Amino acid sequence: MTEHQETVQVVNEGSPRWLGVAIVALAVVSLIALGVGWSASTHVREAQQAATNDNQVLRKNLDVLGQRLSQTESVNAQLQGDLSVVTDRLKLTQGELDKARRQSAKISQDYQKQLADVQDSMKSDESQLATKANSDDVNGVKTDVNGVRSDLDSTKQGLLDARNELGTQIAHNHDELDQLRRLGQRDYLEFTVANKGAKQKLGDITLELRNTNLKHNQYTVDLYVDDMKLEKKDRSVNEPIFFYTRGSRAAMELVVNQVSKEKIVGYLSVPKVQSAQAISSTPGN
Repeated sequence: MTEHQETVQVVNEGSPRWLGVAIVALAVVSLIALGVGWSASTHVREAQQAATNDNQVLRKNLDVLGQRLSQTESVNAQLQGDLSVVTDRLKLTQGELDKARRQSAKISQDYQKQLADVQDSMKSDESQLATKANSDDVNGVKTDVNGVRSDLDSTKQGLLDARNELGTQIAHNHDELDQLRRLGQRDYLEFTVANKGAKQKLGDITLELRNTNLKHNQYTVDLYVDDMKLEKKDRSVNEPIFFYTRGSRAAMELVVNQVSKEKIVGYLSVPKVQSAQAISSTPGN
């Protein structure tokens, strides 16, 4: 009995050790293979997901490109249509231009012909007049012409004298205005308009201040004369403004001596014929 047990023990101790090592190694290899397989599977899934996402992005980009291409084709078609319309209009305009040139050339030819006919007719009439007229008739015509020329010269000189007289009799301040009053030829109504849009009545005349320009020393006023509105725009200081009222042959004269911010100071020169009515109508008199 004892010998049998010893024999069994000897057999157990003699078992190959590499078998256990092999089993362990096999188990480790299996775990490693399992891990590698799982990792590979994970990478495959991630790659598939990434590929799917890339495909979706690619499809979206392709759709966007397709839409843009469609829009581009539509715009191109529209531009081609507009180009065709413009081309047709240019052809039409060129045709009209050619037609206008032909008409202009024809009109020019007709005009030259008519001018030549008129010149020929004038030469013929001059020839006939030269034949029919005698020296007495010519002298009479010259005398009439000289008389008319003399009358025109006298009228022109009278107008120049009247203009010079009106131009020199301008008062630049109150003292000069008193000197003009002492001459007794006209009456003078002084005024001051202190606000833009304000009106002042001077006899039958109403004066309204519209604007002042201190930089250029100018002003703009409206004159209400005989139910008429006369705009005097951008007038300078001491520049006389002449105007006539209904039924008067003598001119009234408006002069502004001072221009400040929204304020003008000056006078109205009234002929003696109208001064009594103008002064009696002025407020405060």
